[in-house]
Amino acid sequence: MTIEHQSTRWRQAVTHPSEGKHPGFGHRVEEDERFHVERDVAVAMRDGIRLYVDIIRPKGNGPFPVILTFSPYGKHGLKKFLLNGGSGVPEGWVSKYAVWEGPDPDYFCRHGYAVVNADARGSWYSEGDMTIWSEQEAQDGHDLIEWCAAQPWSTGKVGMSGVSYLSIVQWRIAATNPPHLAAFNPWEGWTDCYRERAYHGGIPETNMVRWAQWSTSFSLTRSEEFVEMAKEFPLDNAYWRSKSANLSAITAPVYIVAGWGDQGLHLRGSVEGYKQIASEHKWLEIHGRKKWQYYYQESSREKLRKFFDHFLKNSDDQVLGWPRVLYEAREKYYVGEYLPAADWPLPDRQLRPLWLDASRRKLGDVPPTEVATAPYDSANGELSFTYTFTERTEVTGNMKLRIWLQSPDSTDADVFVGVRKLDANGQKIGLAFMAEYDDGPVALGWLRASHRKLDTRRSSPEQPWHSHDAEQLLQPGEVVPLDIELWPSSTVYEAGEQLQLVIQGQDIYVYPGVRHGQVHDELRNQGPHVIHAGCARDSHLLIPVIPRAPSRTALN
Repeated sequence: MTIEHQSTRWRQAVTHPSEGKHPGFGHRVEEDERFHVERDVAVAMRDGIRLYVDIIRPKGNGPFPVILTFSPYGKHGLKKFLLNGGSGVPEGWVSKYAVWEGPDPDYFCRHGYAVVNADARGSWYSEGDMTIWSEQEAQDGHDLIEWCAAQPWSTGKVGMSGVSYLSIVQWRIAATNPPHLAAFNPWEGWTDCYRERAYHGGIPETNMVRWAQWSTSFSLTRSEEFVEMAKEFPLDNAYWRSKSANLSAITAPVYIVAGWGDQGLHLRGSVEGYKQIASEHKWLEIHGRKKWQYYYQESSREKLRKFFDHFLKNSDDQVLGWPRVLYEAREKYYVGEYLPAADWPLPDRQLRPLWLDASRRKLGDVPPTEVATAPYDSANGELSFTYTFTERTEVTGNMKLRIWLQSPDSTDADVFVGVRKLDANGQKIGLAFMAEYDDGPVALGWLRASHRKLDTRRSSPEQPWHSHDAEQLLQPGEVVPLDIELWPSSTVYEAGEQLQLVIQGQDIYVYPGVRHGQVHDELRNQGPHVIHAGCARDSHLLIPVIPRAPSRTALN
């Protein structure tokens, strides 16, 4: 029986699997000249429900260590990486055996691994009802790992890898601590469904949730009506917590990869995953590139193989010498240097406030001595403040924006915040963004004013943590402080270059027609928003500045 939340809404099968480029269902064996390929193998879960997997392994009896993927996207490879032509994954980079956002069997089988790709419960021809990012998926993943370990061609050591959904589910599965999970590799996957997927700062995301639901619509049974459930629960509650892993329970070795460009999607959760898990052996790598390209490029596959070689084959002892944290300090699009660190947040960070001067629209090192206000039209206006660096400066970590805000014509306000890098002439310097774009920001943040309540236990000076458990509507004429979390970033500014802070009432980066882009179009704004700054109205941007010591040298 499917584990479900007590108030789960369902939709009956929407799209027959035959309409999703499925090659046809039925157990069969395909002999490739290099690999043994077995399709639609039935695997019974603990409740008797059968999920179907494809097995791609080297010729011979083995035994081989196993890499498992688990998702509803279709083990036959429904999607391609040329969604909008900007992914950087050209035709030929990924073989026909790879699932969408999963490790390529063509590579890993050549290096002595078996790859098992599973269709999630209720997706495609797998039996049962489909629940998204759920305890049921965690339980099924646990059972699949133990099944893989028990096969005669398996060594008994199982790993997991994959991007996005294939990463998110790894957190859930790893938290059940399957005995034969030797190591896992969540490559850009959120860990907090409410804060990182459905609601940004309490503002509902309304576009990608629909695309995600379409992606999980190929089924013979019924599936969770996630879009409607998200509307039903605008506050964080048991439903949302049921979709987030208990990170503190995870003990397996893990190699986590995140991307600075995944602002609003996977970045925050990947970093929080590293911070909160209990694993003794854990590594965090954060890049400034396009995520699919970075996952499939040769150097990344080689590094991932070394990780698995160590924990699944007991070889390649170099892994234990990796820096605990490796991150790219970006200068501009695809230009940056990789730096090692002992932990995250970086232990040597120095928090520096940049004070908003509302009269001059500048950020300064000294707070203004008089109160001033700066309004913007919440429907289509923008407010920006700039700071010019006088020396080379690295800013790495979470930034926090505190603003005093008034919304004269509304009882609420949806605030969108972005940080951009400008050159010495005030021109925007674009950065890799959302897997496909080159004009992205340094960092983004969001907050619905009625969700301003903080969880003081979980908040830190540079990272406010909002409880999202109740609304505090604005009163007429009220001026309130908002502490807004900007997602992590790393950027280097040369002397003369500028940091630009942007505040407005709608999405700052919009790509019309992109089904998987982040959009927020159910807003509560009305009329102007007014920023107050100066004296007791201590509006400021808190930035983490990293001193460059001789020991912190770039890795080639």
